[in-house]
Amino acid sequence: MFNKNQVLETIEMVEKEHLDIRTVTLGLSLLSCVRASAAQTARAVYDLVMKKAEKLVPTVDALSREYGIPIVNKRVSVTPVSLITAAFPRESGLVGRALDDAATALGIDFLGGYSALVHKGTADYEAAFLDTIPQTLAQTSRLCASVNVGSTRSGVNIDAVRRMGEIVKETAALTADRDGVGCAKLVVFCNAVEDNPFMAGAFHGVGEGDTVINVGVSGPGVVRHALSFAPDADLTESAEIIKRTAFKITRAGQLIAREAADRLGARFGIVDLSLAPTPARGDSVAHILEELGLSVVGCHGTTAALAMLNDAVKKGGVMASSRVGGLSGAFIPVSEDIGMIEAAEAGQISLDKLEAMTCVCSVGLDMIAIPGDTPAPTISAMIADEAAIGMINAKTTAVRVIPAPNKGVGDVVNFGGLLGRAPVLPVHGGDASKFIGRGGLIPAPIHSFKN
Repeated sequence: MFNKNQVLETIEMVEKEHLDIRTVTLGLSLLSCVRASAAQTARAVYDLVMKKAEKLVPTVDALSREYGIPIVNKRVSVTPVSLITAAFPRESGLVGRALDDAATALGIDFLGGYSALVHKGTADYEAAFLDTIPQTLAQTSRLCASVNVGSTRSGVNIDAVRRMGEIVKETAALTADRDGVGCAKLVVFCNAVEDNPFMAGAFHGVGEGDTVINVGVSGPGVVRHALSFAPDADLTESAEIIKRTAFKITRAGQLIAREAADRLGARFGIVDLSLAPTPARGDSVAHILEELGLSVVGCHGTTAALAMLNDAVKKGGVMASSRVGGLSGAFIPVSEDIGMIEAAEAGQISLDKLEAMTCVCSVGLDMIAIPGDTPAPTISAMIADEAAIGMINAKTTAVRVIPAPNKGVGDVVNFGGLLGRAPVLPVHGGDASKFIGRGGLIPAPIHSFKN
């Protein structure tokens, strides 16, 4: 239960410090929808989403009004579609469009799960499914896709990595009239998690229940505000401040998660502790790092500050809830964080520094615009680098880059809303095509053997 002071404190965080619940995500199993043909399966998928998610938006809107906490997005994640369409993979787009139609009809902001898990090898049906991703993303507006190409237990599937570089390029070309926005809905993972409520990487794991509620919270502004009251605190005390603040944010998220699950007749899954920024001023992870004493995010010391922030957020959140999952930490998406945007525009942050930061943050190279003429093998090499970081460090890493069609370094892509804007960053001019072209599997690290 909340006491009077906690209620007042929460109101303060909402009104002045940009506290919000970033997403309430309803996870749905599609396994019961498999039929004899793609058209029949697509119809069954549409009907199931319409039935199970019918009350998601009005229920979440009612919770937001009752508790006075903004809930930004209502989302759905589904069983990886490649599993549902294994008998007719080249027609998977029918299911993808059915999912998008259902999301549009219900007012769901994003729907994730047009996904494949190929970390140990790519079956023929999965290879055919991957081929459908660019066209399907170009023909839909709310559907999100993800592909897991590696894991600590299995290694990195370089054949899949090579293909994903090509798919990113194809997706950008097919959505060139919208600055390549299809790539903003496509993420490539190593160590993907099954209970992630955030897009574009959410999917509903096979080991989950039929319907599950997962919640993602957001409070970069709250953390920065708390740190501003202790400008001379050492880093030990700063970490304690972050932990206490993360505790409060997580409690608010758990309250909404339990209520949403109860009202929707779903199981309460997890609260994701990730600090998810937005392009709005006052809601930036980069500004937290600067509050800790960096003159600008990207300078030396940034990785250390981010490591401390990420760890303190996790520790505070775990104290607040026994159901913690997802990605849980600090996100650093360039186009979705005003501090990151401004640092990139000022030339203070590079792909190399961003890669170093991904060693200690929640995900990876996220929402980064690169020149439209970047070769596919270079994009594949970026994916391989991030997958290697995730594999060796037993953490989730990902790549969501946008090769901006017809744009070069210094130009800007602008998607609006939560997707924000991003200056096009330079990439290395060296050629990794021979390395990527070798194919095969990077073996799992020695510490992967746990049995």
